[in-house]
Amino acid sequence: MSRLAPKKPSLCSDGPLTDEVCQTLSVFREILKSCYGPCGRLKLIHNNRGGRVQTTSSSAVLLNGVPLSHPALKLLAASVMNHVSRFSDCGLFAAILGCTLIENTQRLNMASSSVIKIYRQLLNLSIAYLNSEDCSCRVKVDFKSSQTLLALARTVIASKPACMLTFKEGEYISSMVLKAFLRTVPCTVGPNACLGKVVIVPIEGNIAQDTAVLSGLLVEMPEALPLSNIKRLSSSCINVAVFNVSMSGDLSDAADGTVEISCTVSPEAAILEQLLRVGKQMVSERVGLLVCQKVVHPVLKQYLQEQHVIVVDRLGSALMEPLVQMTGAQSVASYQSAVPSNCYGLLKDLCVVSFGSKELLHLIPGEDSTVCSLVLCNRNETTLSELKIACQTAEDVLRLSLTKPFALLGGGCTETHLASYIRSKCTNRIEDVLSDLACSYTEYQLAVDSFCRSLESLARSLEHDGGVSLVDLSHGHRWFVQASSPLDSHWKDLVNSCGCGLFEKHQSLDWAILGDKYPSLTPGEDCSQFEETTPDLFVLDSFPAKINALQIAVETANLILDLRYIIQDVN
Repeated sequence: MSRLAPKKPSLCSDGPLTDEVCQTLSVFREILKSCYGPCGRLKLIHNNRGGRVQTTSSSAVLLNGVPLSHPALKLLAASVMNHVSRFSDCGLFAAILGCTLIENTQRLNMASSSVIKIYRQLLNLSIAYLNSEDCSCRVKVDFKSSQTLLALARTVIASKPACMLTFKEGEYISSMVLKAFLRTVPCTVGPNACLGKVVIVPIEGNIAQDTAVLSGLLVEMPEALPLSNIKRLSSSCINVAVFNVSMSGDLSDAADGTVEISCTVSPEAAILEQLLRVGKQMVSERVGLLVCQKVVHPVLKQYLQEQHVIVVDRLGSALMEPLVQMTGAQSVASYQSAVPSNCYGLLKDLCVVSFGSKELLHLIPGEDSTVCSLVLCNRNETTLSELKIACQTAEDVLRLSLTKPFALLGGGCTETHLASYIRSKCTNRIEDVLSDLACSYTEYQLAVDSFCRSLESLARSLEHDGGVSLVDLSHGHRWFVQASSPLDSHWKDLVNSCGCGLFEKHQSLDWAILGDKYPSLTPGEDCSQFEETTPDLFVLDSFPAKINALQIAVETANLILDLRYIIQDVN
């Protein structure tokens, strides 16, 4: 027997935010910051344990792929990943803002407890403003027109440069995602109405503009499927039987518990006999399609095919829910007894469709179905993988707009506008606030400046080519000047429109460099210009996702700043 090493005591660290940890945090922030926005730089991720190389700028892939050693960084990454799992979007926003808040706070000569209380108050002020009717960076999602919804989808797709899409391809993919989403919304509202499901089917090798939306589901073609069986079934509605239990005939799949078997009985033969009995029942009840989540015994499969029943097995758990929803079938969990006739579902038709070299079986539902397939095409595996993530995120963002029908201005304009609003609100008449927070005016202003600079830094992170970010002194929106612009020109000669596309340049506007000190301003009163102008390339962010990301960033930063000890088990 090998010797057992004595158990080591846990390691307790005092003051976890050391200079070394802050340096690691800064590097982590720079990695995330360089990926931010439509012009973000791509990252190649490969660990030393092998596996494929991933090219991405998506927060979910980055945070899963980049190993983190310090508990504080792990806590930040876990908080952001939890946000992404719920809202899909704004993961980089939350991670970068959280890192920046921690770094900026470390530079202040203030007690962390005071800064945390002020940050919490500023977060409440921000959330209250963004949820108020007077918010100038919030727009209402108009479901009478597709323009706002298309802008939401377009912003997500355009923010993923690893998709390698041209402008025209990006517009087309955005419209396809919106089309697929709209098909999941039921036409009639009733007590049992629910959203449908978009199933993404990736096709590698085709151009992006081969992407299509089809009603129903696409599944892998069964092996050796006679086309005559499909033609025979397509003349009328098709009865569908759905099994979520293995029909392979293995004894371990038949039932749970202890089985006593006589030496004269073959369990495999008995199970196969029961399977064939179920098969004969389905043939007699005119079932045209058998779908099994797991494996179907080859003898049963051959018998059913001889009886002109199409068998699709190894469907997987991901497609079971949309299949049941689309057909109205009930999943059968056992074949030990007869299948109830009310468990069968219905399909309108089925056919074979081809995309490139791939043939798929198309299960076509009735007219009122809310299940559809998004056949997603791109040139290679890397771009297709990133495009699949982007399209899933865009669909989730559109779904969120149904629960909260608002959007926030994108392109860094919400961040700069919010920073301007906070500065204007926290300058005068704050005696009651200072009393509640038990801090001095100077301490409060230092924390406010740190919070606002963190938001402005996030907006500046959208620029990666050495250009200059500006803020206008009327609306508090972010503007952009290219690095190659002549230095002796006026700002108004170098800018065209703000980051979100809402405002064009005009003579009455003045600008200041974002990040420098500029005169206090009171941002515009409303966003009614959006309804009046509706720019074609409007940039919008998900309202629920960004609100939650802001909360996650500030609360996680506060939690890390409040750490006093870290206790680690080193065994």
